Amino acid sequence: MTAVVPRARNAALAFIFVTVLIDVLSFGLIIPVLPHLVQQLIGGDTEHAAYWVGVFGTVFAAIQFFSSPIQGALSDRFGRRPVILLSCLGLGLDFCFMALAPTLGWLMVGRVISAMTSASFTTANAYIADITTPEKRAKSFGMIGAAFGLGFIVGPLIGGVLGNIDLRLPFWGAAVLALANFCYGAFVLPESLPVERRSPRFDWSHAKPFGSLHLLRRYPHVMSLAMVVFLANMAHYVYPSTFVLFADVRYGWNQQQVGYVLAFVGVLSVIVNAVLVGRLVKALGERRALLLGLGCGVVGFTLYGLAASPWLFLAGMPVSALWSIAAPATQALITREVGPEMQGRIQGALMSLVSLAGIVAPAMFAGTFGWFIGHRAPVHQPGAAFFLAACVLATAWVIALRHARPAQAPVAAAESA
Repeated sequence: MTAVVPRARNAALAFIFVTVLIDVLSFGLIIPVLPHLVQQLIGGDTEHAAYWVGVFGTVFAAIQFFSSPIQGALSDRFGRRPVILLSCLGLGLDFCFMALAPTLGWLMVGRVISAMTSASFTTANAYIADITTPEKRAKSFGMIGAAFGLGFIVGPLIGGVLGNIDLRLPFWGAAVLALANFCYGAFVLPESLPVERRSPRFDWSHAKPFGSLHLLRRYPHVMSLAMVVFLANMAHYVYPSTFVLFADVRYGWNQQQVGYVLAFVGVLSVIVNAVLVGRLVKALGERRALLLGLGCGVVGFTLYGLAASPWLFLAGMPVSALWSIAAPATQALITREVGPEMQGRIQGALMSLVSLAGIVAPAMFAGTFGWFIGHRAPVHQPGAAFFLAACVLATAWVIALRHARPAQAPVAAAESA
């Protein structure tokens, strides 16, 4: 950890919280409208729109798979602050580009640029590891989760309202927020990684995506937890891949109603991350908190798949929200295993795994959803993708049960080498 006095550390946490919050707001604005914009650009067919949404998700994740480890290595070498600022600037300009995209092809180009520039989440995790002690990281990562939740309260809510006016209006709103985030960070975001603790050089072997994954093999316990991260994020892709069109097909919800539901998801996420994560991790320990969170996710996805009415779906949301406990507990366990000079590269490697999951998952879930609502399906079952996600998350629970170990002292840099 860097030598930061408590007051300065708390201020830095507040800065990074707001930075992540504004980024999530900008992404949240377009969630209720992007699938319907795709649907509009291809002529209105829901089944084929589902497949295209899967393609968009796969391309986005594939680009991130190659760019995230580069961003992580750059933040280790040059500091967290410049990487976050360039990310925010690039996203703001790209949202303007997507707001003007006249065809599906140009919209795809915009998503590619967005994937290349969306680095602030990866670097924010390394930032947290820089300025907090190991025993407080789960709570701090929970704050980042709360920022996500708060962003997904306001972002989709506003995006749904704006989307009912014009499907492109939320993209302009997202651009304003991302550029405001750049201005905010340029003036107030401090650097968290002192020069003396930075990597001595930019190592391309760690910036390559598969080289980044090879880095994980040096830490066996990190590798096991990384598999949990991979599967959990694979399961999570069921939401952006299918939820908007699923809600339309099964319940007849429009963009505004979807925005309300996603706002409710955000409220639950804020409650779990801001109120429950710290208490539960302290009471249960990081390992058992991880298992509890993953188990609640399995139950929640199963309930979603079975929910034939909107009220049953809404009833499953508080159970599913407890899944949020798993992510900060996993991050805390992982950051204990490596020294400060490796945090950026480890986070970049983990983000590569998230992107690798995203290469496979959107097509898998969107294809499953599209198949089971199409005329070739053996049975009409819009919730099939949620059942598949429950199976993926159950596999992650088994791996965590067998391989996650209780928290130990962080590994020293010399031992890591």
